[in-house]
Amino acid sequence: MKLLRRGAIGNELPLIEVEGVLYDASPVGDFGPNFWKNNGVAKLRELLDAGRLTAIELGSELRFGSPVAAVGSVICIGQNYAAHAAESGAEPPNQPIVFFKTPNTIAGPDDTVTIARGSEKTDWEVELAIVIGSTASYCDSVEEAAGHIGGYLLANDLSERRFQLEASGGQWSKGKCCPGYMPLGPWIVTADEFDPGNVGLRSWVNGEPRQDSRTSDMIFDCARIVWDLSQYMQLEPGDIISTGTPEGVAVSGRFDYLKPGDVVEVEIDGLGRQRQQYRAWEG
Repeated sequence: MKLLRRGAIGNELPLIEVEGVLYDASPVGDFGPNFWKNNGVAKLRELLDAGRLTAIELGSELRFGSPVAAVGSVICIGQNYAAHAAESGAEPPNQPIVFFKTPNTIAGPDDTVTIARGSEKTDWEVELAIVIGSTASYCDSVEEAAGHIGGYLLANDLSERRFQLEASGGQWSKGKCCPGYMPLGPWIVTADEFDPGNVGLRSWVNGEPRQDSRTSDMIFDCARIVWDLSQYMQLEPGDIISTGTPEGVAVSGRFDYLKPGDVVEVEIDGLGRQRQQYRAWEG
C-alpha cells in the first residue's frame, strides 16, 4: 500500500494507492503521528476490504505534498555508506552517527527549494527514510526493532556544508535545518510491501548523474539503526529516520555545490522520484 498526500500546501488530501487505484484516506485521518499511533494502516485495509473507501481520480498536475503530514522528530544517520565516509575524509563509523533536523525542513518532493541566506555550499543527498509505526524503546533485538517500522520513503537530506562543518561547533545540525531542506516522498510504502535490503538509489544535478548505489552498501541497515536508536531515545509513531547517503555529493570536491536555477532529481526503486528547482533567498 502506498500512502500519499496531494494538493496545495496546507490543503493536501490523504490518499492510498492500491493496484494503481487512488482512494480517499481521509475517513481515517491525515498521515501524522496519530495515524500511526492508532493503527491507521490496518484501519485503511479494513475499510478498503469492506468497500468503504471512495476511489478518486486526480489530475497529473496536482501537487504532491510530503506524505508525512506532521512529525515529532526527524532523525538522521551520517556517513552510513563507506564510500561516502571516505569522500568526506572520514573513516567508516563503528556506531551510527546521529543528528537531527527540525520539522520545518520537510517539504513536498517537487517543491521549489530556497537556498538558505548566506549559503555557499548547499549539497544534495538521496536517502532511504523510515517512518516509525509504533513506539520503540530499548528494543531487545534487531528483529524486534524491525517490527516498529511502519514504512519507507524517499528523502533528499539537503545540507549546507559550510554551516555544517565550519560554523558547527562540532555538531552538524546547523547545516541541516534550513527550511525546506528535507523533501520527502512522493509516497510511503508500508513495511510489509517493501524490502529495504538491496534497492537502487540515484541522484542527478541538471540531468547529469551524481549518485548511483544500492542500500546493500549501507554500514548499518534499517533494523539495526532502529535498534541502536532505541537504546538511547524513545522513538514515537510518525518519527522519521533518514538512513544516510552514498557517495557522489558535492562535499567530495568532485562537483559544484548547488546554485539558483539548478535542478536536482533523486529516486529510489519502488519509492518514486523527486525533482526540485533551486532559487536564491530573498529578504
